[in-house]
Amino acid sequence: MAPRSGWKRNRAITARRQHLKSVMLQIAATELEKEESRREAEKQNYLAEHCPPLHIPGSMSEVQELCKQLHAKIDAAEEEKYDMEVRVQKTSKELEDMNQKLFDLRGKFKRPPLRRVRMSADAMLKALLGSKHKVCMDLRANLKQVKKEDTEKERDLRDVGDWRKNIEEKSGMEGRKKMFESES
Repeated sequence: MAPRSGWKRNRAITARRQHLKSVMLQIAATELEKEESRREAEKQNYLAEHCPPLHIPGSMSEVQELCKQLHAKIDAAEEEKYDMEVRVQKTSKELEDMNQKLFDLRGKFKRPPLRRVRMSADAMLKALLGSKHKVCMDLRANLKQVKKEDTEKERDLRDVGDWRKNIEEKSGMEGRKKMFESES
């Protein structure tokens, strides 16, 4: 009985969550519609205020006067646009300078946390270069074989061999004689 009641409870919670979600979506949709209608009304008000309806006069001199007025308005709008662009460029430059000063004052830059990546050199080159990767990075295969030369100590140790044999050879007069002959 206990697992059954928990299942019903979870089902009820899920149903409530779905209902709340649908209600929130409906509210959001109505808010978006209201916002859109408000924007449209605002646009209409602005156009009515700044762009009165155009009355085309009948005579040529009146048309020329209208053209002169429109050109004057266009020039004024262009000047205002240019001034705004210059202001925006100036403030963006000031922002960049202030950000640079801020980084300089901090004295250090944020470093992102690095994660350890386990990747072979071949896989790394393939990831970086893509299909251009043709070089095999088997570093051990590219190493030269170096023949180790025998040093004098190693030769002496090899020639001497077992120390017992060496003592037996040097014991007596023959051994001492050999020792003196080899040194000179």
